Amino acid sequence: MICFAKRGFEEFAENIREIERKWQKEWKEKKVFEADPRPDKPGFLFTIPYPYTSGPLHIGHGRTYAVGDVFARYFRMKGYNVLFPMAFHITGTPIEAISAKIRRNDPKTWELYKSYVSLYVEDPKEVERIVSKFVEPMEVAKFFSSVISRDFDALGCSIDWRRKFTTGDPEYNAFVSWQFLKLREKGYITQGTYPLLFCPAEGQAVGEDDIMGGDEIATEVQEFIGIKFRTKDGKVLLASTLRPETIFGVTNVWVHPEGSYVELSLKGERWIVSERAAEKLKLQGWEFEVVRKFKGRELVGLKVKAPNGSEVPVLPALFVDVNNATGIVYSVPAHAPFDYAALMDVKREPEKFGVPRELVETIEPIHIIDVPKYGEFPAKEAVEKRGIRSQEELSKLEEATKEIYKAEFYGGVLVVGPFAGTKISEVKEKVVSWLMKRKDAVPVYEVTAKRLPVRCRCGAEVLVAVLPDQWFLDFNAPGWKEKARKALNRMEIVPEIYRRLFEDTIEWLDKRPCARKRGIGTRLPFDPEWIIESLSDSTIYMAFYTVIHHIRRLKLSKEALKPEFWDYVFLGKGDPEQLSKNIG
Repeated sequence: MICFAKRGFEEFAENIREIERKWQKEWKEKKVFEADPRPDKPGFLFTIPYPYTSGPLHIGHGRTYAVGDVFARYFRMKGYNVLFPMAFHITGTPIEAISAKIRRNDPKTWELYKSYVSLYVEDPKEVERIVSKFVEPMEVAKFFSSVISRDFDALGCSIDWRRKFTTGDPEYNAFVSWQFLKLREKGYITQGTYPLLFCPAEGQAVGEDDIMGGDEIATEVQEFIGIKFRTKDGKVLLASTLRPETIFGVTNVWVHPEGSYVELSLKGERWIVSERAAEKLKLQGWEFEVVRKFKGRELVGLKVKAPNGSEVPVLPALFVDVNNATGIVYSVPAHAPFDYAALMDVKREPEKFGVPRELVETIEPIHIIDVPKYGEFPAKEAVEKRGIRSQEELSKLEEATKEIYKAEFYGGVLVVGPFAGTKISEVKEKVVSWLMKRKDAVPVYEVTAKRLPVRCRCGAEVLVAVLPDQWFLDFNAPGWKEKARKALNRMEIVPEIYRRLFEDTIEWLDKRPCARKRGIGTRLPFDPEWIIESLSDSTIYMAFYTVIHHIRRLKLSKEALKPEFWDYVFLGKGDPEQLSKNIG
């Protein structure tokens, strides 16, 4: 162990810094990390995702890029001709959100960005001047993309800086335009109506880069099935569920007694949903008029007819979340722990919940699913095993729900109704189709994430919208998944255990919005009203590293970088002499 007094440590640290600066200067002057093709050495291209330039690098970047540099240097020492390039991601809406706050003179944002710029600029007046220019998004992008390279150099990263670019450069725009023309030519891009994450304040579809918390909170669109329970006077209580196959075991419908509900007039029907649900349904393409607003307690005691023909009562439950889906759920106490606990609460003390005892005393769970290692009522077993005495024991009920749903999905068999004998893992789509044909159900979409509510970087809550004429990458287009599987099979994955993650992802991928109408980025070449979103434009950028320094050396303009140029460079198609004449 080496021990230093404070002064001794400071001197030691400064000596180390001097050694760093000496060798970093030497590397730069001698261009030791500039990699060109060499016939005497095997080539090795090493890339790491480029940073988003809305601010300086943080300690997480330092770890990531230091680990990457270790790999690059390791392969150089093994005799490889290593190319380790770097670029800067500037596209999307996050930088626009920063500029909007600067324009609004948001004090926190101003102070934050003055502190960021001060890391690179000493003069306070110059700092103020630079931040004042951040009212323009491109000024934010240009400043940080220009200075972050200093951070990489200070880390000692062995980067070939000749290949540096930003995702807003005109040469890169031309490259991405070509990519999307190819995707459309192959049928992998489609336009249509589809549910997607949406910011109502900005009126735009959003992706991971636009969301506070990004991909760390795993935000997705979740599809519920809204099942219609009809009153005698023809009104519809729209109860939402993720498990429509359980409709054959319904005993009652739940509403929150103090929740705000609305009656809607649409398409010849009167729907009842929570007030918050009505706002979401409007974004999802439903046209209606709000007839009236009222509290959930007004619904308690009503009798409603379920799609399976049974008549069931509407009961109060405090666990019902009026902000989730339609704010109404139906009860299957034999197979849903929350339902079982709530039903037992109401049956024990009906007066406390404002319910006549005779309304609930005959309600009993209905067995509809055989599950290995469980008896007639799996939910009852899971609740009693945990000693749950109330519907308010949320964490225990969540745990019980996960246990039962998993057991029923992987081992359960439906034993009642028209689909009796079908495995639970295979029956859902059949039940949905049956309900839809009878006009007893509609899709209802909700946002799901590890942390709710999900917020756009502008601060507004992210919801689900069903938008017309949206452009999508269609991962279920003919041939795409077959090609993806073949490509994956040719890859070496380290460690191999993660191969399953890639395989599963290929299977569940469906459609992804690939364009929006605002933000920094490349215009969609076949519909320039749209801008390619910030992850869709960053999938094959590694290939761009191999040519950008040549494009700049030859001073090729964006206009020269036509699709036939990229066809020749990356696909070997076309005649080089004719191409040379065409691009001048």
